[in-house]
Amino acid sequence: MMILLFWGMALAAFAAVTRIGRHFGLVPIVSQLLLATFGLPLLMLFWIEPHWQLSGAALVAPAWLKTLYGFAFALVLGSILGDVIELKLDRESLKIALPSFCVPFACGLACAVWLLPEQHWLNALAIGLVFAITAIPVLYLYLKHIGYPLAATRRLVQTAILIDLACWTLFGLAQGSLHLGSLLLPLGGALLPLALHGCRVRQPLVYGLGFFGLLVVAEHYKLNALIFGIGYLLCMAWLKVPLVPPLKPEWMSRLQIGVAVPLILTFGIVQINVHSALSSLSLLQFVALLLAPVASKLLGNWLGLGWAGRSFPGASRWKESLLLNIRGLSEIVFLNLLLQQQLISPALYFALMLMGLLATLLPALAGMNRIPLNSAETGKEPVCQ
Repeated sequence: MMILLFWGMALAAFAAVTRIGRHFGLVPIVSQLLLATFGLPLLMLFWIEPHWQLSGAALVAPAWLKTLYGFAFALVLGSILGDVIELKLDRESLKIALPSFCVPFACGLACAVWLLPEQHWLNALAIGLVFAITAIPVLYLYLKHIGYPLAATRRLVQTAILIDLACWTLFGLAQGSLHLGSLLLPLGGALLPLALHGCRVRQPLVYGLGFFGLLVVAEHYKLNALIFGIGYLLCMAWLKVPLVPPLKPEWMSRLQIGVAVPLILTFGIVQINVHSALSSLSLLQFVALLLAPVASKLLGNWLGLGWAGRSFPGASRWKESLLLNIRGLSEIVFLNLLLQQQLISPALYFALMLMGLLATLLPALAGMNRIPLNSAETGKEPVCQ
C-alpha cells in the first residue's frame, strides 16, 4: 500500500510541476527534470527513507511496476526512434553532425579513461555517447516555441536525428557484439515490415502496432531493443510506410508526458543513495562531468555550424550551438538504459542527469525565448515528435 501511495504521489507531483512550468513557458521535460534532479532526492532523503522506512530498491521491486516500466520505456524509446523514419540526409546537416558528434564523443572517451576508475570498454563507449547525444523532441519543441525559421529548424532537427541515430546504432551494435544471440533475434524481428509488405499488408497501423508491440517484447526479454527499433524503422522508411502509433498523437503525447516520462525518471532517481553518490565522486570528477560534456558539445556544434554556413541571414552560430546542446528526453532514456544494465554507477547517473538539465536550460538562460527578427519564413512545420 505504501508503495502504491508513493507512486501515486510521484505522478501527481510531476503533473503539478508540468502544469506550473507551462504557466512560466517551460516545456514539460524541463519541469520534470527539475523535479527529478532536486525534488525527488530530497523527498527520499528527508521523508520516504527515514519516516516510511522504504529504500529505493523496495520502491522498484514489485513485478507489476517493472512490467509497467517496460511498457513506459518502450513507448518513449519508440517515440524517439520514430524520428529515424523522418531522416532526410543532406550535406549541410551532415557537416554539422560530424563535429557535433565526434568532438564530445572523443571527450567522453577521454574522461572515461583518464578521469574515472578503470572499466570495461563498453562502459567507456557509453559515457562517450552520453556526451554526444542531442534531444530531438525537446529541440524541436523549443525551436517551435521560439518561432525559429522553418528551414533552419529543419536543418537543426535533421542534424539531431543524425547524431542520435549514430549514438543509438553504435551502442546497439557494441552491445550486440558481446552477445550475438541478442543481436540476431532483434535483427530478425526488424525484417517484419518486409514480410508484411510481401504479404500485401498496406495499412500503416499494422506496421505501427508491430513496432511498438515487439519493442515491448524486446525490452521485457532483455533483447537488443535498439537494433530492433532502428532496423524496423529503416525497413519502413525504405518501403515508404509512415509510422502510425497505436493511439492518436494527442493521447500518445499525454501518456508520454503524464505517465511514461515521470515513471522512467522516478524509477531511476529513487535507486540513488544521494549520500553515497556524492561521496563516491571527487569534486574534480563531479565538476568535469558537469562541464566537459557541455563544453565539448558546444565546441563540436560551433565547428560544424561554421563548416555548414549560416542557415538564414542573421543566424547566430553561438545560439544554434546552444540549441544543439539540448539533451532532455533522449539523454534520460539513454541514462536509464545504462543504469538498468549497470553500465554506469548511480553517482554517474545523478551527475550526468544534472548535466543534462543544465544543458537543456542553457538556451533559456541565454535569453532565447523570443521570435528571431529574421523569421518571416512560413510554411508547413517539419514532422518531428
